[in-house]
Amino acid sequence: MTDPDLRFDVPLYSLAEAARYLAVPTSTFTSWAKGYVRRSPDRRPVAGAAVLTTVAGGSGLSVPFISLAEGMVLAAIRRTGVPMQRIRPALIALQETLEIEHALASERLYSDGAEVLYDFAVSHAGSRAAAPAKELVVLRSRQRVFTEVVDDYLKRIEYGTDGYARLLHLPGYRRQQVVADPRRSFGQPMFVTGAAKVTDVIDRFQAGESLPGLAADFGVPIEDLEDALRVASKRAA
Repeated sequence: MTDPDLRFDVPLYSLAEAARYLAVPTSTFTSWAKGYVRRSPDRRPVAGAAVLTTVAGGSGLSVPFISLAEGMVLAAIRRTGVPMQRIRPALIALQETLEIEHALASERLYSDGAEVLYDFAVSHAGSRAAAPAKELVVLRSRQRVFTEVVDDYLKRIEYGTDGYARLLHLPGYRRQQVVADPRRSFGQPMFVTGAAKVTDVIDRFQAGESLPGLAADFGVPIEDLEDALRVASKRAA
């Protein structure tokens, strides 16, 4: 019996935690992870299948690290304004073409995904899914690449030797010094320098401790602390 892979097999986050770390509404992340059915009085129900994998766990945890990585890509797509319900067929085509599981968390998404989505848009011209897929891709140096927003998010992902995400520089942090690493602190957001959990530092700041004191105690640069406090304040608003 092989040991479980921390990235794939172990639930590290609740739906609400994963949504908060990716700066998306909990309802949005839940629809990605669980699917959805929307009903209105005068129309047929509209359903969407789950696009993320969840695993059973205790204490309300159901989101493994690999799904957090995939969700980060979906968060980037959401930021472009492309409706998720219209991009779903293209995402299915992406996974089928790359012929791998968890395509959104694969390094091949970064290297081949833009071309796959563009080819999908061309081959499905006139369909509801074609135009949204094409909106994620631009032509640069005679190559199809992702738009700036998606590209920025993909550059925040570090990949393992197997080609799948192993560490995330979480979105929203300007300095990109807060990461989620399943091998440390159970995947909870932590500072690159000092390796302190973000929640531990913020709790002590809210208890009245000064930034210089926290920087000295945790070994975290003040600039990184200020960045984390800005994000926490924005998400609490």
